[in-house]
Amino acid sequence: MNITLPDGSIKTFDQPNVTARDVAKSIGEGLAKAALGAKVDGQLYDLDRPITQDAKVAIVTKPRLDKEGKTKGEHNPDALYLLRHSCAHVMAEAIQRLWPEALLAYGPPLDNGFYYDITLEKPISTDDFANIEAEMKKIVEENRPFTRYELPTDQGLKRLIAEDNKYKIDNAQRAIAGGANTLSWYVTGPLPTSDIRHQTSDIPRWEDLCQGPHVPSTGEIAAFKVMSVASSHWHGDVESDRFQRVYGTAFFSQADLDAYLEQLEQARQRDHRVIGSRLGLFAIDEMVGQGLILWKPKGAIIRQELQNFITGHLKRQGYQQVFTPHIGKLDLFRTSGHFPYYRESQYPPLIDHDHLTTIAKEGCTCAELANRLDKGEVDGYLLKPMNCPFHIKVFDSEKRSYRDMPIRLAEFGTVYRWEQSGELNGMTRVRGFTQDDAHLFVTEDQLDAEVAGCLDLVKIVFKTLGMDDYRVRVGLRDPGSDKYVGEPAQWDKAEAACKRAAETLGVPFTAEPGEAAFYGPKIDFVVKDVIGRSWQLGTVQVDYQLPNRFDLSYVGQDNRPHRPVMIHRAPFGSMERFVGCLIEHFGGAFPLWLSPEQVRVLPISDKFLAYSNKVLDALKQAGLRAAADESNERVNAKIKNAQEEKIPYMLVVGGKDEAAGSVSVRCRTRGDLGALPLEVFVTKAVEEVSTQGRATVSV
Repeated sequence: MNITLPDGSIKTFDQPNVTARDVAKSIGEGLAKAALGAKVDGQLYDLDRPITQDAKVAIVTKPRLDKEGKTKGEHNPDALYLLRHSCAHVMAEAIQRLWPEALLAYGPPLDNGFYYDITLEKPISTDDFANIEAEMKKIVEENRPFTRYELPTDQGLKRLIAEDNKYKIDNAQRAIAGGANTLSWYVTGPLPTSDIRHQTSDIPRWEDLCQGPHVPSTGEIAAFKVMSVASSHWHGDVESDRFQRVYGTAFFSQADLDAYLEQLEQARQRDHRVIGSRLGLFAIDEMVGQGLILWKPKGAIIRQELQNFITGHLKRQGYQQVFTPHIGKLDLFRTSGHFPYYRESQYPPLIDHDHLTTIAKEGCTCAELANRLDKGEVDGYLLKPMNCPFHIKVFDSEKRSYRDMPIRLAEFGTVYRWEQSGELNGMTRVRGFTQDDAHLFVTEDQLDAEVAGCLDLVKIVFKTLGMDDYRVRVGLRDPGSDKYVGEPAQWDKAEAACKRAAETLGVPFTAEPGEAAFYGPKIDFVVKDVIGRSWQLGTVQVDYQLPNRFDLSYVGQDNRPHRPVMIHRAPFGSMERFVGCLIEHFGGAFPLWLSPEQVRVLPISDKFLAYSNKVLDALKQAGLRAAADESNERVNAKIKNAQEEKIPYMLVVGGKDEAAGSVSVRCRTRGDLGALPLEVFVTKAVEEVSTQGRATVSV
């Protein structure tokens, strides 16, 4: 058997079956000791699961820890998947030790932990978490191996029916319907004999129907915590059986777990939904609809300042502004490929009332109507899920020459996606959002330079906002998937262009198969905020396919028609998501140029209201967003209120200030800065705004 390693070297084994452990040992004992599992032809495997044919194998190892006991560098998602999937089993076993009557349904790993759905008459509460964790600790200390075994589907299903767990039966039936030839179980504990199905033992042993994979043993789980409990329903159907969903998380060290819990606490304090409400930035109203954002005046200022900022750079780069409708005919989206292939993320089509009445009279069912819509037999309109088909038609609305290229069309275009209610999250996961969208129509020899220009724009955004910690992800097609449209040769050219562009950025990037859009590869920017969380913000996509689907052309130097290449780009992504992320990144304390209220004037008593108004007028005349607190509060209370409202600068004015024509400056972050002549403060504040810079006002 030939095993190809990540560096391209080949290990040959003279045996019919090989395991990842065998491969690791053949490389070195150190690797074998650190190994947790493997990627086998892209699929995650247990360390001891047989590899039955020639394959590409990459060993998944435990992370290295620094002196503080934290993982060095980025967490390996494959290693965490193995760990957390295994910890989900440990938690389920612990719950069944405490409550043997508990019936298990499903327990997958998540990006930030895991959960297990169970049915149990006794409600599990936070008071029970300590007992669950104590049992989990015992299981981990027992260091029992995770061992996989399989049964033919008929035998496995017969066994599950005898055990009378309808949820596991349903899981098995779904696996069989998906083409499974066997059903797999995982035993936590030693296997005393070769026939584990008929063996009893005093040694603790627990097993569960599961596809895997898992870490080698429970002892690999270094740190864990039961996080919360919620209700859920079988297959997400509220009319179906109700479960208790117990959430947990796990890490390879206690230091990693502690850091994560601290991050959660900081995230709770920075929650954009709480801060946004407290600062009056946005609202979500049930009567308007979930996932639809109402930008309040203060939030609208932030959004408008961001739009003004990016628009200035677009003008310098030669973009042209366009405006397009919020709906379009279904045929537009049929041609683009968005309908019906992305039906689950779209609002239902809008059909003319008279046409719909005629269809209803024909006795057409909903299923038949959907089928006729898919086939193009019924026309209608669609709330636009994308702006690109409209920009394509703008390009196609007149004859184009190579002398016109590149053509760069930009729009703050609002699009609509149907998100499940359980997935909505304030501003960061919504149903209607505005993209800072642009589409560039370029010749092939312009492609590299134009992609580089798009990437420069994203870098300008991040640098201005102080979001310097980011990585780049190049999303490529999965050759084994049929979701991608177009010729492989064109995909190769588009992917090569994205990789070349990513290499010029000077930051780490990964190439990830399966992450491309259906029409082309993309470059995503994954930004780490001030508390270490990652956000996908900003994207650039190279597209040979939509110009083909719409039969776009321009007249080349040879006076013949040529096909343009399209670039899709959105530095902010969506204004809603980007502002939601900024609220949390800054904790609501925006830099001066973005702050809805930049300066607040605080007269120490009513005697100085006239001078306070003079100061306020000077600030407003200079274009600063300012207000005065003329309440009867003491000045310390006024300062406290302004601090809580995240006002960057407070100007305290009293008798000495009036006599000297000065203001006593207080900064949100640096405290009391002393007195400055009013005109000096105004000049420095205006400079800070105009340069989108850090705080520059000083005495």
